Amino acid sequence: MGKAMRERTDEAAYAAQRTRLVDSLADRGYITRPEVLEAMKAVRRHLFVPERNRPDAYSDRPLDIGEGQTISAPHMVGIMAEKLCLSRGQKVLEIGGGSGYHAAVVAHIVGPAGHVYSVERIPALAERASKGLAEAGCSKVVTMVVGDGTLGLPEHAPYDRIFVAAASPGIPPPLFEQLREGGKMLVPVGEVYVGQELVMVEKIDGRPVTTEHGGCIFVPLIGEHGFRR
Repeated sequence: MGKAMRERTDEAAYAAQRTRLVDSLADRGYITRPEVLEAMKAVRRHLFVPERNRPDAYSDRPLDIGEGQTISAPHMVGIMAEKLCLSRGQKVLEIGGGSGYHAAVVAHIVGPAGHVYSVERIPALAERASKGLAEAGCSKVVTMVVGDGTLGLPEHAPYDRIFVAAASPGIPPPLFEQLREGGKMLVPVGEVYVGQELVMVEKIDGRPVTTEHGGCIFVPLIGEHGFRR
């Protein structure tokens, strides 16, 4: 079998695994919104994991991506996309870009009229994520930036939506400041490696209105307004 045929065979197998995974997430109630279902069936998660982990790319669990970081379990990506009520044309800020997979799913939903700015503190991960995003066809919709995510990205604020893919000791004030009036932000808040609560923050009349949306476990958010190294 030639290389091109092997690649087509692999892609077909990945597509079948991806469909089964997303259908399972829908059956279990993690995903209900059509745009989230479509995005997760379209975005190729295997592009965002190291070669050694590609056989497990469509298992519903976090996977190691190096540098002590992980790619989130698909059900958590689906939950966060659902809770944020993403739509076409929105400007979104992601904190903790990691593998780039979560940004790719969001980019698929907001479309070419929207944009996702993703901040990742580890240069090597940001570089690999950028390559995955380019291969996935998302590079025009996602901008990957290396920096302290707890400071946000004020030069592109305000944002319609902000989500943090790492555990924070609280709501980082700069992120709330950069949220548009009426906007929504999701942050896992709590102790590192013990467990956190997924907290939704809405900006209403300039003030935070928070609700809790279930337990989760993320790697720590490192930075000036997060956990210190």
